[in-house]
Amino acid sequence: MTHDPLEPVSAVVCNYNGEQYLPGCLDALLAQDEPPDEILVVDNGSTDGSVRLLVERYPRVKLVALPSNAGPCVARNAGMRAARNRLVLAVDNDAVPRPDVLGRLRRALLARPDAVAAQPRSVFASEPTRVHYDGGRFHFTGLYSLRNFCVPLAQAEGEGVLPVDGLIAICPLLDRDRVLALGGYDENFFILFEDYDLSLRLRIAGLAILSVEDAIVLHRGGTPGISFRGEVYPRIRAFYHSRNRWLLLVKNHRWRTLFVSLPGLCVYELVWTLFTLRSGHIKAHVAGKGGFLKDLGRALDKRRHVQASRRVADRALLVGGPLTFSPQLVRSAAARAAAGVLDALLRAWWTVARPFAG
Repeated sequence: MTHDPLEPVSAVVCNYNGEQYLPGCLDALLAQDEPPDEILVVDNGSTDGSVRLLVERYPRVKLVALPSNAGPCVARNAGMRAARNRLVLAVDNDAVPRPDVLGRLRRALLARPDAVAAQPRSVFASEPTRVHYDGGRFHFTGLYSLRNFCVPLAQAEGEGVLPVDGLIAICPLLDRDRVLALGGYDENFFILFEDYDLSLRLRIAGLAILSVEDAIVLHRGGTPGISFRGEVYPRIRAFYHSRNRWLLLVKNHRWRTLFVSLPGLCVYELVWTLFTLRSGHIKAHVAGKGGFLKDLGRALDKRRHVQASRRVADRALLVGGPLTFSPQLVRSAAARAAAGVLDALLRAWWTVARPFAG
């Protein structure tokens, strides 16, 4: 398969009440050394001044207005379908790509016919010398084992273009046709685990995901009440963490993998239940399990399609560690010690279980 190295790219911005972020994001896209062929903003029923801002300040940007906030997965899929080009830069509204990002991502993606996505390395906009997200691997518990998470940029491992298992949905360049052919983002997830779920399905199908280490995007503050940047863990995240992690496990892991993983899954589940109890979100956690049971039938229907596409075994994709924690969760010595014990237990179990996984 040959590609035009200058194949046009559509930039699709996912937005919900992002009036404060949109100018920085859109101005950065317009200032790319190799600018996108078109820019679309998919608005998830914003109630702030986002739409007015677009109409008044960015008349060349195409607005795709959705009637309500059904979550970023719906918006990202709608944007991919509305884009006129196969290559889609899927941008969150709080992402500010540096001027060379699109060019670097496009060259990396088109150089690998088996690649379906290329992502930049993201750094904190408030502290651009520190990595925020840089891809990751699939922990058998259904969590990301993140690369370079929160480490100083100067100490981050990796350079050039590297294969990774998991992308982070901040600013990846996607082969829209192949992504949608494998179901796109799971619109039932709303938030949390949606990029993990998509990445795992792509890798199960034998497609490659790339991390372009010298393409840098600044990542700003996220959505208030949903993103976890401060000291308080949002209740809505407790619900979707409880629900979505099990939906992706049931949908993507082979039954044999789930069986041999079960002791480790139960240990993690116990620890996270205690965390939600301590943080005051136990009701949301329990409600999430109810949501999982409610949507189990739908997940099993999707499972058939995932397993039919399988080219790579679970034991080749899943790892036992390290288990990545947000810094806010392990500030105290006691929390760090508990996290270390949990990580060691899960690593030990996966060492035993991995040869028997599907």
